[in-house]
Amino acid sequence: MDFLEIGKIVKPHGLKGSVKVLSYLVSGDLLEALERLSIRQRNNETVSYSLKSLKVKGRCFYLEMEGIETIEQADALIGCPVLIPADKLKALPEGEYYWQELIGLEVITEEGCPVGKVERIFPAGDGDVYVCNGGEREIFLPAIEEVVRKIDPAKGVMVVRLLEGI
Repeated sequence: MDFLEIGKIVKPHGLKGSVKVLSYLVSGDLLEALERLSIRQRNNETVSYSLKSLKVKGRCFYLEMEGIETIEQADALIGCPVLIPADKLKALPEGEYYWQELIGLEVITEEGCPVGKVERIFPAGDGDVYVCNGGEREIFLPAIEEVVRKIDPAKGVMVVRLLEGI
């Protein structure tokens, strides 16, 4: 089964196993109908949990899951990715992409010079930042129109304009 990473557990919340998750989602709408989600444990095993409750607050959400009942169990999940099945995703409007569609894309400049591949993405303020590794160094690309000129997941390519200082 294919999964989409929707956030990362950052800390326990309270004493009864609830956790705080940094959300990678633009809005919490996708979370409203969820009954189950999965967590990729530290040993790389993906474990599915039934949800007792889920509350969205800003760029975070709070989870209570069946089987996670203590602060010690919640502590063991800090840093673990929160996943949902990819088939639960709704189609996005033209020009919007899920992070999973972007990670691994070859990045080239408008002139055709290779920059590297998108290795990871993180939220920053009003937008995301694409972390591109071209071997020599990591490049942080703000996800703004002036920098990201074209995205073509079907061809596996992102075309960028490197601004001064990048």
